[in-house]
Formats: sequence, structure tokens, C-alpha cells
Amino acid sequence: MSASASRAAEPAGEDPSGPTPLLELSRVTVRHGSVAALSRVTAAFAPGSITCVLGENGSGKSTLVAVLSGLTRPEEGSLLLDGRLARFRSPRDARAAGIATVWNDLAVSPLMSVWRNFCLGAEPTAGVWPLRRLDRAAARDTTVRALADVGMSGVDPDQPASTLRPGERQSLAIARALHFGSRALVVDEPTAPRSIAGATQAGQALLSARARGLAVVVVTANPRYAHLVGDRFLLLASGQVAGNLTREDVDADNLTRLMAGDDELSALTDTIRRTHPDR
Repeated sequence: MSASASRAAEPAGEDPSGPTPLLELSRVTVRHGSVAALSRVTAAFAPGSITCVLGENGSGKSTLVAVLSGLTRPEEGSLLLDGRLARFRSPRDARAAGIATVWNDLAVSPLMSVWRNFCLGAEPTAGVWPLRRLDRAAARDTTVRALADVGMSGVDPDQPASTLRPGERQSLAIARALHFGSRALVVDEPTAPRSIAGATQAGQALLSARARGLAVVVVTANPRYAHLVGDRFLLLASGQVAGNLTREDVDADNLTRLMAGDDELSALTDTIRRTHPDR
């Protein structure tokens, strides 16, 4: 992202007209050695809203996800949950607080069946001790219903998760988070790499989470996809906030321009039109 994006966009902060934030970062700094991966970042994530975090490689997107998911603790600043200071010592603490993170490459266990992935760690049982047993039928039925709620109908719950498309795997993880009571959902790169069908499936699942009232944070480098699903757009550059915009502030073309930089995008457009006059 170029310096022009930083000049064009407003500083981040809580929208006083919007809902009360579920999650907040307040002047958060994280360093890797002498390099500040995040520098005094402030952002708010509200329930029933999708915030898309955009930026080039090295902008701080992954570090922001690590802070929200409990993988990294801020060296300076605070992470707030419901307005109260949250100190996550591990991703398990974040999950216990209702924050589910869907990583781009670790959404599911590919060798396990779809229903086992869905119910992992919370398998339904039948009978009474000492004859209690896994209720496979209930697990399958619950999985099928939960997947249908995020737009995945007709899935065989016994098929290996490896047979699902990447977008479907992330949708499975999102459906699990919804079913088991997560309050916030952090999704890492739902479109990279994705087919159109996979990106559409992931987008449906994200919008389902939004409709259920979750605070959704989507990390992406695709501004057009972000504008399709997002309500707010947090732009990062070199570990700092370059902009905090809403759908009313910017259209898809302008968001793309901010991501690429006005000069860079103009040069690319001129080059393409010279070599391909029909464009």
C-alpha cells in the first residue's frame, strides 16, 4: 500500500454511531526484534459486522490475527473484550472467551470425516455412565444441519474433509464456530487461493456469521472481495493503520486504488491499454 492510501484514509477509531465493540485493540504494539510488526494500532470490531483487514505482505495483518487469537501478546497497548482488559496466554484462552480463528491452512483435519471435524472435542453422547457411548447419528445430523445453515447443503458427513474444496473447508470451520457459541470470528485469507465457487462459499459462510451477530474479522489482500462482504475496512501499512473506512466511504474501485496506490494503478492501467486497446 502506498503513502497515498495513508493520506486518503482517515485514522482508525471507534465509530461513535455504530454498535458497541465486542473486541478492541488499543494502541497495540508488537515487535519482532527491532522491527515493529504492529505500531500503536487502534481498532474496534463490532458484533453483527464484518471488518476486512487489508494490506500488502508485511503490513501487519498476520500479527493482528495472532493478537486477536491469543497466539501473540502485545508488548504495549491493550486487547479489550466487552470493554474489559483481556489477557490471552494462548489460543485456548481466546477460544474459551468465544473467539474462533479459522486459519488459511489449518481449517480442518483432512484425514478425518466431515462430522468428526465438526464435533471434534464436543462429540454428542448417548446412554448413561458406564455405558455412555458416542452418538454418531446425532453427530452426523447436527453436522448436516449446521453446514446447511452456512450454505453447504448435500454434504456427506462421512466423507473425508480432504475431499472438500478449500472454501468448503473454511465454511466447515466457520459452521463449527457458529454452532458451538463463538462470539467473534477471525478468518485468515478466505480467498487465497480459491476458485470462484470456493470464494462464494466462504463468503456465504461469513455473511451467515454476520447475520448471527458475530463480530467477524476477515484478513484478505483482495479489495474487491472485501468490498463484497465487508462493512468496514481496516487498511494496514508497515504495521500502522493507514485507514479505517466503511462501505459508505469507498466503493470497490477506490478501495482497490487505495490498496494498489494511485500511481501504481494508473501506470498499470496505461500499460494494459497500450498493449490491449480493446480493454
